[in-house]
Amino acid sequence: MLGYMISTGRGAGDRLMIAVAEGLAVKGIAAAGAVQLNVEHDPERHCHMDLHILGRDDVLRISEDRGRHARGCRLDPRGLADAVQRVETVLDEGRAGVLLINKFGKQEAEGGGFREVIGRALLDGRPVLTTVSQGNLPAFLAFADGLGVEIAPNPEAAVGWCLAALSGPPAALAV
Repeated sequence: MLGYMISTGRGAGDRLMIAVAEGLAVKGIAAAGAVQLNVEHDPERHCHMDLHILGRDDVLRISEDRGRHARGCRLDPRGLADAVQRVETVLDEGRAGVLLINKFGKQEAEGGGFREVIGRALLDGRPVLTTVSQGNLPAFLAFADGLGVEIAPNPEAAVGWCLAALSGPPAALAV
């Protein structure tokens, strides 16, 4: 019930998860969670990172503009915390069958971010799908504790996995 795709390349996981969310919507499957929209605004600066909260019309900025020459993490922890709370609200409404989390990133690897939401969804019996980078894969696998199923990183495989997870036993879901 915990699927993951290994993302490679800048923004690849973001585009992949948006396509999965769209593919599930076409199939009539309501999803909760968050997908990242990267907004290019200046060729000399990093893009803005916005999260679209699935199941709502909310789009939240989770990046901070720290200037042209700034180094290090641009994540706005308040923006991420707000996104997590809004996803929890969608889960509380009970309409979503699947939880899509844009990525199991540094925050989740360190015990924060969407980590508790993922656990809650799994306890509720909801399939969860995310992406993970090679750098965060060891932390994800430790978190998954043998429950993670690697999915081919393409929208068709991911949507197929979600549909199978909604209707069948987890043992039959490996791709």
